[in-house]
Amino acid sequence: MTRRSDRVRSSRSGTAAREGDSPSAVTDKQARAQAREEERARVKRSRRKAALIALAVVVVVVGSAALVYFTPLLSVRTIAVAGASSVSEQEILDRLDVPVGLPLVRVDTAGAAQRVATIPALATVRVQRQYPSTVQVTVEERVPVAFFDSPDGTHLLDSTGVDFAIAPPPPGVVRLVTDNPVFGDPVTKDALAVLDTLPPLLRDQAAELRASTLSDISILLLDGRTVVWGSKDDSERKGAVAIALLSQPGQIFDVSSPDLPTTK
Repeated sequence: MTRRSDRVRSSRSGTAAREGDSPSAVTDKQARAQAREEERARVKRSRRKAALIALAVVVVVVGSAALVYFTPLLSVRTIAVAGASSVSEQEILDRLDVPVGLPLVRVDTAGAAQRVATIPALATVRVQRQYPSTVQVTVEERVPVAFFDSPDGTHLLDSTGVDFAIAPPPPGVVRLVTDNPVFGDPVTKDALAVLDTLPPLLRDQAAELRASTLSDISILLLDGRTVVWGSKDDSERKGAVAIALLSQPGQIFDVSSPDLPTTK
C-alpha cells in the first residue's frame, strides 16, 4: 500500500515539474520569434536603403552623362593647333571639321585626325580633347631632304620618299636623279638611305644624288667633284673613308669598296 502511494506521488511530482517548466519554454520561443522578426525587418530596411542609394547613383550618372553629351556646358570653345609652320592653321581647321559648340565628348578625335592627315605635308597628326572646352591638334610636318625636277614643277621628298609638295627647294636640299623618284621605288629608297647616313661634313657639300641602280649610287658635290658610293651597304664606313679621301687631289673619289678606295 505504501509503495503504490509512493508511485502515485512520484508520478504527480513529475507532472508538476513538467507543468512548471512550460512558461519558461514558451518565453524562449517568443523571444526567438521576436528576434527573427526584428532581423527580417532590419534586412528589409537595409535592402530598401541600398536600393534607394543605387537609384540615386543611377540618376546622378545618367543626369551627368546627359549633361555632358547633350548640353553646351562642356562644349568646344577653343581649337588649338601646334607644330604647323608651312601648313596654314586655316587649312588644318578646315580638314579637322569640328564645329565650335559641339559637346566635347562627341568629338571623334580619331576621325578628325584622319581627316587632317590627308594634308600631304603632314607626317603625323594627333587630336585630343582637353576639358572643359578645348580641342588640341598637334602636327609634325614633313621635312624635305631631296627634290626632283618634273614638268609640273619641283617636287619635294621627305626622308621616306614621300612626295608631299611642289615648291622651290629650301637651301641644303639635294637634287635627286633617278629613273622613278616615287615613294616605294627601291632605287629611290636606297639613295635616300645613303643621304640619311652621310656624315655632316659630307652632307653639307652634297648638291646632287644620282642613282641608276641599287649598286650605282653617287654624290655630286657643290664644287663639282663626285663621290662614287656604290650600294647603300656599309655606308658609315664609306662616309668616313670619303671624308679622308676628299683631302687629296682628284675629281672622282670611289668608295664603293671602302677597303680599296680610288681617286681619279
